[in-house]
Amino acid sequence: KGRKSDGVKVAPGLDILEAMAASGLRALRYALEIPEINKVYANDIDQKAVDAMRKNIEHNGVEGKVEPTKADARILMLENPDTYDVIDLDPYGAPVTLLDGAVQAICDGGLLCVTATDMAVLCGNSSEACWMKYGSYPLKGKHCHEGALRIMLHTLQSHAARYKKYIVPVLSLSVDFYVRVFVRVFTSASLTKEAATRVSYAYQCNGCHAFSFQPVGRKETNKRGGVKFSPGLGPVVGTACEHCGSRMKMGGPFWTEPIHDKQWVKEMLGMIKKGGKEEFAIFDKVRGLITVIDEELPDVPLSLCMHDVTKVLKCTPPPSADVRSAIANAGYRVSSTHDNPTGIKTDAPFEVFWDIMRTWVRDHPNPNKLSEGTPGGNILAKPLKVEAKFSRVYSALSKAKMSKTPRFTPNPEAFWGPGTRASAGKRKRFMSAPTEGLDKNNKKDRRLGAVSEAEAKGAENGDDAKPEN
Repeated sequence: KGRKSDGVKVAPGLDILEAMAASGLRALRYALEIPEINKVYANDIDQKAVDAMRKNIEHNGVEGKVEPTKADARILMLENPDTYDVIDLDPYGAPVTLLDGAVQAICDGGLLCVTATDMAVLCGNSSEACWMKYGSYPLKGKHCHEGALRIMLHTLQSHAARYKKYIVPVLSLSVDFYVRVFVRVFTSASLTKEAATRVSYAYQCNGCHAFSFQPVGRKETNKRGGVKFSPGLGPVVGTACEHCGSRMKMGGPFWTEPIHDKQWVKEMLGMIKKGGKEEFAIFDKVRGLITVIDEELPDVPLSLCMHDVTKVLKCTPPPSADVRSAIANAGYRVSSTHDNPTGIKTDAPFEVFWDIMRTWVRDHPNPNKLSEGTPGGNILAKPLKVEAKFSRVYSALSKAKMSKTPRFTPNPEAFWGPGTRASAGKRKRFMSAPTEGLDKNNKKDRRLGAVSEAEAKGAENGDDAKPEN
């Protein structure tokens, strides 16, 4: 979208939809902090929330920029296709029921911002629930938060592909108790066909935690320049792990393309440093997070956790700088990861990584030898193919750590995390359940066990219950 004025191309103001705005705090910040914004549509299904928004809008003097609406977010987006430049979805729990409408309501090239707080589901505590909601099986491990981001991106792409659209992630964050992704959505039937080449199933060893990826689809180009899409070739692993002999388990599909746009991240980091603590109340936390993301390898899915590695091998933990330097000396890339302070990303094959660890264990022997047949014992029993070199390579080290930039800052207060789900008066609990006015034949009343007096009167009058937000 754009217009020309006196021969100069001018970008029009943004139209932003905050689909579940509650008190409208974020919508107000959009209106007050983004220059030349056109309109922010602050929507909520609860009338009390809309009333609160109106008061907050008037108090902040942004009546012309923020428009409150009361509607079901799903219906609102379906009724306004290709309308909004930015859509912000921040529900309590899973956002999956909102995604179909969101990918239709976003304009071509628009920015879709999506939050998920159901981390127990996305990280593997309820694998069947993750499959039901997101169409993907998670893998347990210290990399589970990055896995959650990649599951979310896979789900977004699957919804977009139904309408000949594809996504381009610009920033993907695992923060505190939630994940949040920022993706641009474009329309192209030909590029949407590549969706299957951007996701993969993952195989992870139960013993040593090594993993491999099986692409769902592949793209081939013939001699005439024609393009053909086919199923991925496999299998990429055998029935047992080639490193330790343990069984393999499968998860996914996961998004296996880059989850950040490096240019966006670098520009964002520059803005954060320029604004400083005067503009950013949590400057240290934001700068540390974006700094680590800027250092992440963009094309390496998932990470290794050194705590898990030393636990498998029952060895003295090597300094992170030594392991990273050995990987660099072997000719491979290595970086930190923003979701785990002890995690590393590398494009080195696992056989090279295990050779590095065999060299370390040989030079730093453990008096308590591993039993034969254990994953660690099987790994150490294999002969060395590559002698690791631990001489320090500063290009492999974290620049932020060397400059003493705080990367993983503590939470601002104790018990930091999400509160209880907002009920909007629908599921109040009483020490003793009120019985006056309840319809004994109403299955919903019997299931909840208690309702408010206002709901009871509504039930007597035959009023329909309000849908949950």
